[in-house]
Amino acid sequence: MHIAIAGNIGSGKTTLTGLLAKHFGWEPHFEDIETNPYLNDFYEDMQRWSFNLQIYFLNTRFTQILEIKKSGKTVIQDRTIYEDAYIFAPNLHSMGLMSTRDFDNYFSLFNLMNSLIDPPDLILYLRASVPTLVSQIQERGREYESSIRIDYLKRLNERYEAWVESYSGSKLMVIEADHYDFPNNRSHLSEIIDKINAELHGLF
Repeated sequence: MHIAIAGNIGSGKTTLTGLLAKHFGWEPHFEDIETNPYLNDFYEDMQRWSFNLQIYFLNTRFTQILEIKKSGKTVIQDRTIYEDAYIFAPNLHSMGLMSTRDFDNYFSLFNLMNSLIDPPDLILYLRASVPTLVSQIQERGREYESSIRIDYLKRLNERYEAWVESYSGSKLMVIEADHYDFPNNRSHLSEIIDKINAELHGLF
C-alpha cells in the first residue's frame, strides 16, 4: 500500500511521515533535502534554477514511486509527484520564474511519467495557514529557507486548495494542521491515527 502526505513548505509533512511510519510500521520515503544539489541555488536565484530544481524533484519522486511499487511494502511518502506538477511548477511559471518553454517541457515529461504510475491509495493533505507555515519554517531553521517570502507561501496555499478541490485520483483526507501539534501532543497524533485507520479499512 502507498500512503502519501501532501502539504506546503513547513506544514509538518516530514514530522508526520516519521511519526506515522513508526506507529504503523510503514517504510518512510522522505523528500530529498540534504543531498539535493539545486535547493540552495534555487533559493538564491529562483529564475535561474527553477527548471533544474523541478526536474530534479520530478525525477526523484518518479524513482521513489517505482521503488515503492517494486518493494511490495506499505510505504508512506513525504510529498507527492502531483504537488510538483500542479502546484510548484505552475506557481513558478505564473510568477515569471520559469519560462513557458521550460514549463511546457516539464509538464510534457510529467504527463508521460504520470501515465506510467498509479496514484497513492491514500493522500493526507496538511492544510496550514501562512502564519503556521512561517512559524514552523523559522523553528526548523534551514538557512536556505530564510529568504522565502510570505506572498510565495500564500500563492502556494491557494494552488494547494485548488488542487485538493479537484483531486479525484484516490482517497484524500484533509488534516487542519493549525489545530494539531503532533510531536508534542499524543492525543493529537492518536486522533489522526484513528482517522487513518477508518479510511484504510474502507480500502479493502
